[in-house]
Amino acid sequence: MKHRNAALAPVLQQRTDIWAANDLPDAAQPGIPSGHPALDAELPGGGWPVGELTEVLSDCHGHGEMSLLLPWMAAASRREGWLVWVTPPARPHLPALAAAGLHTSRLLVIDADRPAERVWALRQALESGACTGLAGWLNKADTAMLRRLQLAARATTLPLVLFRPLDDRHLPSPAGLRLLLSPGPEHALRVDILKRRGRPASEPLHLRTRAIHPPATPLPPVAIRSPRRPALTLIA
Repeated sequence: MKHRNAALAPVLQQRTDIWAANDLPDAAQPGIPSGHPALDAELPGGGWPVGELTEVLSDCHGHGEMSLLLPWMAAASRREGWLVWVTPPARPHLPALAAAGLHTSRLLVIDADRPAERVWALRQALESGACTGLAGWLNKADTAMLRRLQLAARATTLPLVLFRPLDDRHLPSPAGLRLLLSPGPEHALRVDILKRRGRPASEPLHLRTRAIHPPATPLPPVAIRSPRRPALTLIA
């Protein structure tokens, strides 16, 4: 870490919880590699922050946005446990996911209509200790909901990735990392880092994508529904 004022260096070396505004925090907890070296180089900890809420703001669907998570999810699916997706916008296309290296037998999809139900499902998944990867789609959320998710994430060693609408980028959020996705050049996804620990990011990233198309015929899920609880859909 480089500091403009050498007199501050001894203080900052002793207080690893403090960093200069122009630096990324050296003492950030090691993250989980995203599988995108250019993105990892811009994230404190070198990957998805663990025990932290990450927000991905986007209104682009079908432009390869799931490629952002696929390398991490594929690696997580090789461990004992579940990959949990809460209310994705389309039914996962299993052949494409398998081709990307994801073990689809580990994928658990939870369908929930109301925002409160989605938050409940995400918290239950976090607290279960049975997950190796977790992502949710939340079209509406207030600050109290996001804070509950952030507190639940802090008690785990997992990243919690939450997809939210692009219009929510101007709303306050307790998330430690906020990314904005938009279509980039051909076969690329533009990633703007709106918020991270340490200094702000100045340049967007362009990541190569893999489109995940929906299947022509819906796959028959095994659904478990109980009153006042989201439906659990096991994709196998």
